[in-house]
Amino acid sequence: MKKIVILGVGAQGSTVAKFMDNDENVKEIICADYDEKAVNELVKELTKGKGAKVDAGSEKSIMEVIKGADLVVNGLPLAFGKNVLEACLKVKADYQDFAATEAIHEDWVEGIKILYDEYARRFKEIGKVALIATGSAPGLICVVARDLMKHFDSCETIYNFVYEGVEAKRFLPFWWSPVTAMNDMASEATAFVDGKLIKTVPFSLPVSRKYDYLDEEVVFVEHDHDEPVHLGLNSKEFFKGVKNVYFKYAGAGVEFAKPLYRAGLLSHEKEKVGDVMVAPFDVVLKHIPAAPKYHDEIKEIIEEGLVSDTGAMVVEAYGIKDGAKIKAESHVSAPGLKESFEKSGLTSEMYLTGQGGALFTKMLIKDLITQRGLISSDMLNSEQVDYYLKEAAKLDITVETKIEKL
Repeated sequence: MKKIVILGVGAQGSTVAKFMDNDENVKEIICADYDEKAVNELVKELTKGKGAKVDAGSEKSIMEVIKGADLVVNGLPLAFGKNVLEACLKVKADYQDFAATEAIHEDWVEGIKILYDEYARRFKEIGKVALIATGSAPGLICVVARDLMKHFDSCETIYNFVYEGVEAKRFLPFWWSPVTAMNDMASEATAFVDGKLIKTVPFSLPVSRKYDYLDEEVVFVEHDHDEPVHLGLNSKEFFKGVKNVYFKYAGAGVEFAKPLYRAGLLSHEKEKVGDVMVAPFDVVLKHIPAAPKYHDEIKEIIEEGLVSDTGAMVVEAYGIKDGAKIKAESHVSAPGLKESFEKSGLTSEMYLTGQGGALFTKMLIKDLITQRGLISSDMLNSEQVDYYLKEAAKLDITVETKIEKL
């Protein structure tokens, strides 16, 4: 039996804690955050949980909390990623996170390259594994993309499509961290084109898709996300030499943020307004409500009524099989907001990202991740992919794949 430390008890960390509380391979779950109230609320729901306060800005504070841990799950804001990685290396613990840290390098893409190089070497030297990018996107969607490769001899292009179709009647543009969401909206996107990572303009290069389970055609646009970087850097070894990888995004959050971006209201550059210097981004963020995470809050939102309760996660790949051009397309089906709340008291975002992330935690605790060093969720082997998708199906997170000759 193993000891887990979960740093950060927001939507992702708390969901993983609840999921792993029932795992027979877990003896203790330390839940740590700077917000002691949030920690205490979570621990009350657990049988194996204990609370701790941590200052994520201090590597020493992190080390004190994670000492003796077998696995550290990093659910903290991305800026603290380097501190947690360094602390795990010092106490010799396995590591897991949900998305790429911004703290390794000023350019987060270069930071991922450093993770694959320097941190992969350092974790391998101590016989431990750091498993990164393990939420829903990146995470689940990367496993789905990896699974599609079994249908190809060579791959040309991969599209990762995500449509956030859950919309409440109240003003609530984002169901996860607003600051993370808005920073992503404001940033140049990254795509892998002709074998190279390039920058693209946010909200550009629209692509339309019509899926049977959605009421209308959806227009997806460029968005700053991890998948093109991971799949692009791992193209030769894990993705049949893929030349092009895109992440395309759509939904209420995109529709909310696009005019703000065009108006310059997502800028971090301070400007003078009257006698005060302000960053437009900070003013906008001030007026965006936090994502709901408590039971009564989610219940109230649902009872007020929803504008829509839909969504889509699709990986679309093109390439060659037995000399013929083919298209392989995998659709992820998962509980919507109402169903997620009925099943587990969570939002659909918390359910998909948290439960999807918890399955990676389960694999780490069961010693099913046998690689040493640092790997991302798109680097699992075929047996690990099969196990993940089988366990996901038990949570009503299923994948349907269609193959079409072109």
